[in-house]
Order: sequence, then C-alpha cells, then structure tokens
Amino acid sequence: MLPYLLNAVYLALLVVASPWLAWNAWQKGKYREGYAAKFWGEVPRRDSNKSCVWLHAVSVGEVNLLAPLVKEIRARHPDWDCVISTTTHTGFALARKKYAEYPVFYCPLDFSWAVRRAMRRLRPTLLVLAELELWPNLIRAAREHGAKVAIVNGRLSAHSFRGYARVKAFVRPVLAQLDLIAVQNKEYGDRFLALGAPAERMHITGSVKYDGAQTNRHNPGTQKLASLAGIGEGDLVWLAGSTQEPEEAIVLSVFQRLTAEFPRLKLILVPRHPDRFDDVARLITDSGLRWRRRSQLHPKCENGSARVLLVDAVGELGHWWGTAQVAFVGGSLGKRGGQNMIEPAAYGAAVCFGPNTRNFRDIVENLLAAQAAVVVQDAAELEAFVRRAITDAEFATRLGTSARRFVAGQLGATARTVDLLSALVPNAVQPAAVARSAA
Repeated sequence: MLPYLLNAVYLALLVVASPWLAWNAWQKGKYREGYAAKFWGEVPRRDSNKSCVWLHAVSVGEVNLLAPLVKEIRARHPDWDCVISTTTHTGFALARKKYAEYPVFYCPLDFSWAVRRAMRRLRPTLLVLAELELWPNLIRAAREHGAKVAIVNGRLSAHSFRGYARVKAFVRPVLAQLDLIAVQNKEYGDRFLALGAPAERMHITGSVKYDGAQTNRHNPGTQKLASLAGIGEGDLVWLAGSTQEPEEAIVLSVFQRLTAEFPRLKLILVPRHPDRFDDVARLITDSGLRWRRRSQLHPKCENGSARVLLVDAVGELGHWWGTAQVAFVGGSLGKRGGQNMIEPAAYGAAVCFGPNTRNFRDIVENLLAAQAAVVVQDAAELEAFVRRAITDAEFATRLGTSARRFVAGQLGATARTVDLLSALVPNAVQPAAVARSAA
C-alpha cells in the first residue's frame, strides 16, 4: 500500500476516533502530550556518528522487556548509541525512569512525513521493534534511510494471526522488508511464515521475558519496598498484580473472608492501568478494610498497620512480586487474555491465575506442565487456592520450587537475540571478553 494511501487511511481513522480520543484526554488525562513527536517526527536529534540502535516498545510490558536487551547491548557494544521510543503515556513515564541515561521519546505515528523526519533526526543503524509492531511507513522509512529492521521477542497470538491473515496481501510486503524476525517459539514462527515472512530471516530465540525476571527476593528493590510497607518476617503477603475490572472486587471479597482466620495475612493490589487507581481505591474504602496507598508511604513513618496496600505507582510490580508468598496474576478472570506470570514464578511464589490467558498460552502451558502454577476458575477456587497456599506449606513450597526451576531452565534468549542483532550492524565487533562469556 502506497504511503500516501496509508496516510489517508490513518487520517480517516483519526477523524472517526477523535471524539473518543478527546473524551479520554479530558476524563483520563490520556493523549495530552507528545504531539510534536507523534505527528511531526520531532524526536531528539542525534549528532554522533556512532552506530545507533532505535528500540521501540509500545507500553509498560514492552518497556520492561527491553531491560535485559539494553543491558546486553551496552555490555557488548559500549560504542553504540541507544535511543528508546514508546507509544503510551504510562510506557513513556516508565521508560524515562528506567532508562534515564538514554534519549526517550514518543514514537511517531505511522504518517510518512513523521517517520521520515524522525529517521533524518535519529539516523539509526538498526530499528528494533519489540514483540510485534508492523507499521508499514515506519519500516519503509527505516529501510530508505539505510537502517536494518528487526522484530525481537516476536509473538503472534492466534487472534492477531487471524486479523493479519485477512489482509495478508498487505502484510506480506511489510514482512519482506524485515531483516530479522526473532520469535519466542516455533508456534509463533509458523504463524509469521504463514503470513509470508521470509524463512531465512526467522529465528527461534525463546522469550527475553525470562531473562528479565528477578529471582532473588533479597534484591535491594524488593527489600526497600518491603521495609517501606512495614512487611515483617512473620507476615504473609498475597499479591494480586496487573489486575483488571472486576478482579479487584473479587480479590477483596476473598480477602475479607480470610482476614479473621489469618491475622498476619496482608493484601497488595496492583491494578494494571493507572487510570483505575482511584476506582480501586473506592472499592477498598467501601470494603471497610484498613488500607493505604503506595504514594502515602514514607520511610520515616509507621506503615505496617494497614491490611491492604494499593500500589498506585507504575514500574514497581517486578519488585513487589518479591514480597509475596502467594500470587494472583490478573487480566485472567476477565477478557484481557492474561498478564505476565513469569516474575512471580521466578521468585518462587505460589502462583495462580484465571482461565483466560490466551496472550500467554505457551508460558501457561509450560508452567502447568511443570506443575508450577494453578488455574482458578472463579472466586471460590481463588479462595481455596490462597487458603491452601497458606495452610499447606508443602504444597506452597513445591509449587514455588517448581516455578523457580522452570524459569531458570528458560534463560538465554537475550544473548541469542543480541547475537543476531549484532550480525545486522556493519563493523560491529564484539569485545573479546564478552564474546568469550557469551560462547
């Protein structure tokens, strides 16, 4: 599809969606910033002549995913420039916090003039798209400016595959412009191939998400948060993370039934979307439970009396998982399709999630096969799981040990991915010490 035709389609879609966008900007504070970058390609100007890798992550999940890749690239290629873009407000805020030493900016929308101007200002050697971002004008502009283009940690769900298959004639030329498609597993790879991806550019690397998972509960980030929240040695922590509506209400009702029986049990709630923090706060208030917001915790104050903690902060969930003995991974009792369950598994928590985990189907299948997690169908099964994890130490320990062992067996995707990326950059030579350690 020609660039000008795509521009017309995008503009039409923007016109149609403008009332919804305006409502979200007014009610929820979304889409209020980054217009110069999004519509005009006003991204940071890069002045150096070093090789440059532009890493793009859509939102919070992909921003976190970049961490092991950025670390590995920096270790192997300290002479490369790295720049990082994102799409959402929450992703942008987290990226600026997480990668403060790098230029972070909003990715231009896929208008031909915006992406071309961004390419002229950044002059990337390599454009890296996390998981799946097939924007035709962006990819074409990168190729026109001499940059290689790669998809890393590639993931193509059955739902997405069916959507792309309907427009296969338009998708195939875009896939043909990719220099590397590094996918998590063979199933995803087969779907890319069915859409017309070049087989010689397809590589199965495993999931980078495993490499980014922390396994040590005594890491400084977790210890700092546990101390801040007043979590003591004898406390039992149940954490419900990345929750969606109505999961918070379900979790709170279960917790209310357990509080009298287990007075040392504490609940940490981490909603997936910041624009729901206040709604969840009202739910907790209505429950009558003693609670506090994460934003109200102060190092010099007594913070341990609350039974429920609402984490109204972005980017901390990875460390909060390390405080929990029992974990419920949200987005799985509603229609979301699940959220990342690798982090609590890596800490060795007793992990459960609902039945709707289509976005993480391969990870779920592997966890269940390893007897490292449990599926709960409803509130009754969730309550039974939490109760058993608290009262049956052997069950909880066995589940946690299996989970930690499973994650340890999946490591290495980051090194394999950076091997492939390095081969795309002309004159990129690995330092000898790094090459020996990666061999």
